[in-house]
Amino acid sequence: MKIAISGKGGVGKTTIMALLAAEFKKQGRDVLVIDADPSPHMAQSLGIRPGGVTPLADMTRLLAERAGKTPGSPFYQLNPKVNDLLRDFMLEEQGYRLMVLGAIQKAEGGCACPENHVLRKMLKKMLLDANEVVLLDMEAGVEHLGRGTVAGVDQLLIVVIPSRSSIRTALKIKQLADEVRIPRVSFVGNLVLDKEDRIFLAGGLGAEPIAFFPDSRTLRKAERQGNAVAGIEAELDRAPEILARKIQEQVQAV
Repeated sequence: MKIAISGKGGVGKTTIMALLAAEFKKQGRDVLVIDADPSPHMAQSLGIRPGGVTPLADMTRLLAERAGKTPGSPFYQLNPKVNDLLRDFMLEEQGYRLMVLGAIQKAEGGCACPENHVLRKMLKKMLLDANEVVLLDMEAGVEHLGRGTVAGVDQLLIVVIPSRSSIRTALKIKQLADEVRIPRVSFVGNLVLDKEDRIFLAGGLGAEPIAFFPDSRTLRKAERQGNAVAGIEAELDRAPEILARKIQEQVQAV
């Protein structure tokens, strides 16, 4: 299973992905987590070397060299070698495998196309070659879908909180996901307080989210203190277990 997650900024997608990773690990599944967010903090959420992970996107010189980029030249390698990068920069701790890609925000002198090309090649290879459960934490919003960088995933989870702006973004992401033909797209409610919130989300989205994560003081405290959230179960009403089960049911139904 290859699952990507998206949503409006600040809705808690990284937290939910970390909780889902912990649930699959608890089930005995091999889990690969790919952090492709421009501000990656999945390592902290999982409790993997939270203070010492450098995203590959920050290693611009390494990426430029691997792309065969020559200063002042518009040409670069269209098929860069990335196998050794996947091996050397893959973290394996706490029963997870984690690759922190990050995302290039800008480059000195203009376009960062060669460097981004290397990152996209690594992402594509991991999505195509991996045999375990792959969880992909993407940047917030809809731009990544416009670029088609999630092509190859089996399912997209769109995290949405009970607010009109979050619902608008979620519906736009759903529209673009359908256009790039992601096989399954599902909504996941977060920061849900009561039945009224559930009804509001279902009505605004036009579909029932497959899981609802409550607003948890325990999670909020862990995030504020920079602690891992993976594996926290307090105040979650079995939401990670329900989400994992619904995903597997959808996959088996195909």
